[in-house]
Amino acid sequence: MRKNAEYTVVPPVPGHLTLFLAYFTCYIWDIIQLFSCFLILMQDKLQSELSAEERPERLGAAQQHRRKVASLNKQILQKTKLLEELQAKCADLQAKCTEAKKTLTEVKSYSEKLDKELAALETIESQADSSILQSLRALVAMNENLKSQEQEFKAHCREEMERLQQNIENLKAEAVENGEEQEPNKIIEQQYKTEKDKLQKIRLLLARRNREIAILQRKIDEVPSRAELTQYQKRFIELYSQVSATHKETKQFFTLYNTLDDKKVYLEKEVNLLNSIHDNFHQAMASSGSREQFLRQMEQIVEGIKQNRMKMEKKKQENKMRRDQLNDEYLELLEKQRLYFKTVKEFKEVRPVLLM
Repeated sequence: MRKNAEYTVVPPVPGHLTLFLAYFTCYIWDIIQLFSCFLILMQDKLQSELSAEERPERLGAAQQHRRKVASLNKQILQKTKLLEELQAKCADLQAKCTEAKKTLTEVKSYSEKLDKELAALETIESQADSSILQSLRALVAMNENLKSQEQEFKAHCREEMERLQQNIENLKAEAVENGEEQEPNKIIEQQYKTEKDKLQKIRLLLARRNREIAILQRKIDEVPSRAELTQYQKRFIELYSQVSATHKETKQFFTLYNTLDDKKVYLEKEVNLLNSIHDNFHQAMASSGSREQFLRQMEQIVEGIKQNRMKMEKKKQENKMRRDQLNDEYLELLEKQRLYFKTVKEFKEVRPVLLM
């Protein structure tokens, strides 16, 4: 039984996902540039404040100067801490940007791979027979539908079994609480038998569905592909060539046998005739009457040989004409075969254009 070639069909990557990744990368890069500009501005501001504080002629007292220096040192520590946080965020964003670029590259390569696989599948589909493809699609859809129904049925059976087990547990609990175990046990046994019968019917239905799925799978496997049909055709042509060669050789052997057999018959007749002439020659030469009779018999024999020779010549001409006629028919068939192959080749070249 033939096994169909399986193709791994993955869902295509949507076009807007690639566009979103590109926009996201640009957005991260803009954020990094803004943070860099902000860090440069903060450093310039701190330097300007420090240079302004270093001018002692503008301050009134040493205490105010120390307070300003302490405040500036505190601000420097805060700004330095903020700068470190911003640098860490910048490094994190750069790493995310690099990862996003890598992800974008992988997505692009994956998309190109999917495009190649889709193109290969479309090429295979265009080369295959449309009726076979439609029947295969219908069978595959039916198989998938049966599988989904089987999964739903199994899930329903599990839910029903859990519900029944819960009912059994509830009934047992009620029986223990009420002290009445005999009557509920009978009810439980009756329900158990009923549900067991239902389960048996469901198993039979499931087995029948599985058989239907197996039959459909065998039907799918029995449909030959184009490559297999080509191999079958090639093998049949080889077998036909072998049978034709064997038949031709056997026919030649039969012809040679018939020719040799006819030659043998004619040689035996010639030998018998010569033996008869040799045996009767001395007796015929004994008298003039027997000599004349012997000569007439010889003339009749010669006349018969001539007639046989004319018949054979006529048969030879007829066979020659038959051979010429068959040769003409063979040449005509070769011309038709050449025209057929030419037409098939032109049709194969025009068919993709018609399908488009």
